[in-house]
Amino acid sequence: MRPSTAGGQVQQSNFHDHPFARIDRLPMVEVAFVPSDAPPGGLCEPALPPVIPALANAIFDATGKRLRSLPFAL
Repeated sequence: MRPSTAGGQVQQSNFHDHPFARIDRLPMVEVAFVPSDAPPGGLCEPALPPVIPALANAIFDATGKRLRSLPFAL
């Protein structure tokens, strides 16, 4: 969904004004793993990239300390 614009200016003030799709309005999604003789791998990699930023934000919310490099040093 693209934000509505008027004269090139975004009309929403923040996310609460943007009409995001709600779960009850989304199509059904079916996930299937394809059997293969290839070596294992690939099933959990898509979930890995957002873990570190989410953890860094959780630490910031809890402590007020912004961590910007790995490994984290508390």
